[in-house]
Formats: sequence, C-alpha cells, structure tokens
Amino acid sequence: MTARPEGEPSVRSMFESPRGGPTVLRILLGAQLRQLREASGITREAAGYAIRASDSKISRLELGRVGFKERDVSDLLTLYGVLDGRDRSPLLALAAQANTPGWWHRYSDVLPSWFEVYVGLEEAAARIRAYEVQFVPGLLQTEDYARAVTMLGHPDASTDEIEQRVALRMRRRELLTATEPPHLWAVVDEAALRRPLGGVDAMRDQLRHLIEVTALPNVTLQVVSFTHGGHAAAGGPFSILRFAEPDLPDVVYLEQLTSALYLDKREELDRYLAVMERLCLEAEPVAATPGILKGILSGF
Repeated sequence: MTARPEGEPSVRSMFESPRGGPTVLRILLGAQLRQLREASGITREAAGYAIRASDSKISRLELGRVGFKERDVSDLLTLYGVLDGRDRSPLLALAAQANTPGWWHRYSDVLPSWFEVYVGLEEAAARIRAYEVQFVPGLLQTEDYARAVTMLGHPDASTDEIEQRVALRMRRRELLTATEPPHLWAVVDEAALRRPLGGVDAMRDQLRHLIEVTALPNVTLQVVSFTHGGHAAAGGPFSILRFAEPDLPDVVYLEQLTSALYLDKREELDRYLAVMERLCLEAEPVAATPGILKGILSGF
C-alpha cells in the first residue's frame, strides 16, 4: 500500500464534499494526483508521456480544470506506484463521479467552459466576496435586470438564448436561500445602483429586491458612494471564493469579455484580499445600506 502524502485529502473526505458537485471533486482528485506525483519524484512531462499527453494537460488535470478519463487515472496511479486494488478502486470510482454532470449541464448551450468552472466553485463556496463597478452582482439580480444585462452583453442573441441565460442566472440565485447557503459579502459602486438598466420600473424592482435580500443573515452589502472618488479596486470587478473544505484554496475570479482568470497563488490571493479589506473600509458602513438603497429608490 502506498502511503498518502502528508496533508493529502482522504478519498472519504472527497466523496463527502457537501456542494459544488463534479467541480470540487475534480479539484480535490487533481490535488491528490499532484501530491502522489510529487511524492514519487515524477515530472509533469513524464506523467504526460505516460498517458499520451502533454505536461500542460497534466497541469489542467491537477488543477481540476478538465474531466478525468478512467484510463488516464489508472495509468497515472500505476506510474505513481499505487498498485493495490484497495487503493486504486476508490480513486477510479472518484474519477467517474467527478465526471458526473452538475445541474448546470442542462445550460451547456449557453455556458462556456471557462464559466462552468466558476458555477461549480460558486456552488461549493462557503463565503463569496465580490466587488462590482457596473452591475448589481449576479446572485442579487432580479429577472428583468438580469435580462437587461444579458441583452447588453449578447446583443445578437436570439430570444430563446437570452431566456436560457436568464434562467441560468435565476437558478444560480437559489444558492442564497439553500439549506446551507454561502455568506455573500458584496461591495458595489454607487453608479451600479443608479444606472437604470432595463428601464425605470425594472430598476425599482431591483432596488426593492436588494432591500429584501440584504435582510438575509447570509447576505451583506456595502455601497461605495460617489463621495469617495477613486478607491482601492481601480482595476475593476473581482470575486474571492472561500471553501469549507480545508484542502481547497481560496480562488480569485476575474471575468473578461470572452474568458476568465482563476488565481490561487498565495501572493495573488493576499493582494486581492488586501484590496477587498480596503474597499470594505472605504465603503459606507453595512448599517447604512438599507437607507442608501431606499434613498436611491426614491429618486426613480
């Protein structure tokens, strides 16, 4: 039996991951394969050769960015010296489970692969911290507001595609009222709350929804008012996701026009965490949020 590297997650703990479905299982299984490879002193290049692939594919597998083929996992386990069937079988079964589609698979026609990763991470997160400049955060959007945002980003999309994208956003929103919801702490620029996307009526409904949802114990909203001028997050919107599973590192999510960046290196995380802390200090106090929202609503 091959000893598990120190600090490596157990197979049992991976099967018991509470949320996030295949995304989290892929990340945890990838981390286990990486630790087995490193403990065996095998390079990514050598591992890639063993499964008839490149070292970049090994990197993607170890980061949980792609699905696992049973044959690849089997060959890697053999290469890493995991030969006992009692050790191999749970890992191979886990690889199969990690390929089971999540609920979001039904939206695959409008869900690019780079965003599919985020939806799975969002489902698994215990804490989500977000900063938004232009829009109300996705998890806090109403249907009409989400439709206006979607049409803005996809002006040539058909009506059916628009409605499918809106349905996906509304399904994601259910996360906040789930049995064990994450804590969402959002910092929003005042401009996003005053820009009447979808028209005045849609914006009024959106502001009323924010007043209601921020009464939830797991939702915190702060507003960066115009009076602050420039502020810490001059680079644009971002999210930081934290997980209950100790083997999952924090992830910074940066969405771009046709792709996204996922940052999990310690120095990158520390920098974004510091910016988020400064934003929370620069924003209006949490206790002031209901009054700010009602004041903006009265102006529409």
